[in-house]
Amino acid sequence: MKQLPGLDASFLYLETPQMPMHVGALHLLELPAGYDGDYVADLREHMRARLPLLPALRRKLLTMPLGLSNPGWVDAEPDLEEHIVEIPLPEGSGMAELEAQVGALHPVLLDRARPLWKFHVFTGLEPGPDGQVRVALYTQLHHAAVDGQAAVALAQVILDLSPEPRATESLPARGRKRGQLGTVGLLRAAVSQQWQQTVKLARALPGAAGILGNMAAGYVGGVAAGSAVDKLRALLAAVSDAAAQTTAVVRGKTAVSSLGPAPRTRFNVSLSDTRSFAGVTLPLAELNRARRRHGASVNDAVLFVIGGALRRYFAKHGPQPRKSLIAAVPVSTRAAGDTTSNNQATMSFMSLGTHLANPADRLAHVMASSHAMKAQMAQLKSLMPTDFPSLGIPWLMQAGAMLYGRAKVAEKLPVIANVVISNVPGPQVPLYLAGALMLTNYPTSIAVHGLALNVTVQTYHQSLDIGLMACGEALPETAELAAYVEAAFMELQALPVAEVAAEPAPAVKKRAPAKKAAAKPVAAKKAPARRRVAKAA
Repeated sequence: MKQLPGLDASFLYLETPQMPMHVGALHLLELPAGYDGDYVADLREHMRARLPLLPALRRKLLTMPLGLSNPGWVDAEPDLEEHIVEIPLPEGSGMAELEAQVGALHPVLLDRARPLWKFHVFTGLEPGPDGQVRVALYTQLHHAAVDGQAAVALAQVILDLSPEPRATESLPARGRKRGQLGTVGLLRAAVSQQWQQTVKLARALPGAAGILGNMAAGYVGGVAAGSAVDKLRALLAAVSDAAAQTTAVVRGKTAVSSLGPAPRTRFNVSLSDTRSFAGVTLPLAELNRARRRHGASVNDAVLFVIGGALRRYFAKHGPQPRKSLIAAVPVSTRAAGDTTSNNQATMSFMSLGTHLANPADRLAHVMASSHAMKAQMAQLKSLMPTDFPSLGIPWLMQAGAMLYGRAKVAEKLPVIANVVISNVPGPQVPLYLAGALMLTNYPTSIAVHGLALNVTVQTYHQSLDIGLMACGEALPETAELAAYVEAAFMELQALPVAEVAAEPAPAVKKRAPAKKAAAKPVAAKKAPARRRVAKAA
């Protein structure tokens, strides 16, 4: 038995019917020409062959006595008849029907008596342009078991580079069986884990204090010989600056925007037990050409596009916030090459510049905000613990999660962020699942109380696939928002280079205004129909 680290276990404790804690994706799959088999049966056989290489899918939870500490993982052989199920749709169904199915299935919690994953295969879809037979797959994996990067590692084991599945080495299942540990053994394991977590946390504290001390040095400066109060103020200033939205340079003008409070919007509410979902695909090569012209990163481009879409959405549905919307952006702390199936991530906050009408100003704002946050996270991400003592935590967190939703606490607390935006690097080549070509990879992630919209982006082959998951009551118009994403992407493509201020150097607080071209911005082309996602990759 292996007990869950604190961060992994927190996804179990926070889960309620209004806040399911599983992640996954919606895949459109194209079957080989002339295929006349049973794809669901073929997929089960494919997964049966790969399961020895997928320990994260061959384990289930074992609760500690009295629920005093984090549960553990024990080996369990999944029943593939229960974990891979077929859902027939009306003949000729398309993306709208698939999105509705994901919205209906996402609030259904995974059975904790089984391994925490499930695959839903949709049949009855409209054929491809040349009559190709298509099916779709909606996957669910609990966030207690994997984060975004760990899910990508799992996909590398499950998927193939050709229609012909590769041969895999059969490995025996490892680990203790549930019956090998009695109550006394479980209590000993729980106490041992508490001790190890406490020692680990204590050892990390001096290093954390050193990092904060170094960050404070720049603020203490002339008060090094001053009073203790002065030094404390300087240290607090360092921590506040590291956690706050920092200086953004927009066309040569310095504009300081505080992280909090963010503007209150219709997204900053307690969730219902309904979900609305939409997927949209952007061409990766065209996005790279557009963002490179301005010296922007892929993440900068994603934030600009999502911010532009949200600005359009609020312009129609109102009210348009006067302050910039703030995005909570997960940041991976996973070391290169680490494929462990657990959570290794922390959270940063980014201003989207949605208060700026001019798209050039917004892009410069996002780039400056991103630059400052990267510098901060390089120091801060080592301070974020993924494991900590958990004695009594299960009771407290579970009760707190239920009370938080029922009492509608999200409507009463200051707003720190308005939306979650996550960018997960994915495979750059076409992939196959049980012989079927994967055409799309729309992530399906988690909306939480106070943040009713989650936007997760993943690169796949020649595309950038975006999944919009929202509370069905707070934001039922995810399909409309998906259309605005395409419009904002066209806006990025049409933006003249001379209209964007260069990214500032880290230490520069003020700079001369950038020269602007006399030409007016080029009008954006009409966005293509969103049904382009049905094209072969």
